[in-house]
Amino acid sequence: MSERALRGTRLGATSYETDSGIDLAPRQDIEYSCPNGHRFEMPFSLEADVPAMWECRVCGAQALRVDGVAPEEKQGKPSRTHWDMLMERRTMADLEEVLAERLEVLRTGGISYAPPTPAPATKTATKVAPTKKSSSAAPGSKAPATKTAGKPAARPAKKAPAKK
Repeated sequence: MSERALRGTRLGATSYETDSGIDLAPRQDIEYSCPNGHRFEMPFSLEADVPAMWECRVCGAQALRVDGVAPEEKQGKPSRTHWDMLMERRTMADLEEVLAERLEVLRTGGISYAPPTPAPATKTATKVAPTKKSSSAAPGSKAPATKTAGKPAARPAKKAPAKK
């Protein structure tokens, strides 16, 4: 049996490849320091853009590069409120005019509240549940074998033997 036989191994659990003959990309180790005092190194390719901040491996805080410059904070957009958006569309004079019109309508009783009236009752058809077929019915018979309320199902009469 050869060395690379897969007999009795867990497929997918271990790799059978070796690192011989593989040239890794040139790397650089960048050191980061988090505000909680943890220091760690991360390997990066020489060609990669190295970030100024990285998540700490120990506590998850934002760690800064030891030899780097602190990143500039991005200016965020201020949140727009409903009032800000309203003021983009209308002037104060327009808003005062609309307010005066609506107050006048309310004072004159132009808007009245009428409770909703119930819809007229309509008769709804009731569905009749399908009846079960009796197990005593012959498999080839076409007559439905149903039970009536309180009465057992009627059995077909037996034929008398023919006399010769």
